[in-house]
Amino acid sequence: MIIQLNTDRNISGTEELESFVSARINSSLKHFTSHISRMEVHFSDQNADKGGPEDILCKLEARVEHMQPLLVKSSDESKEKALAEALEKMKATLNSKLGKRNKR
Repeated sequence: MIIQLNTDRNISGTEELESFVSARINSSLKHFTSHISRMEVHFSDQNADKGGPEDILCKLEARVEHMQPLLVKSSDESKEKALAEALEKMKATLNSKLGKRNKR
């Protein structure tokens, strides 16, 4: 599974962030890695320097073989929290979609 990190101009896409994101995705979605060819992660800061309770938006887009891309998003006060919540949503989506596909 290829993991691609994208950030807006207000969030630094450092190697440290890339490593953290990759580790969290590989750990959280380990049961699905054989089905996912690419995972795109998009971080954006909704309020720039102002801050706020749901300032950071994290979008996860999973490219699953023989399916349309799956997209989930989550907003929170930090990249870590937004990513964690988006990963939970992605796990639920993958369970649902892959479960339905396997029942056919």
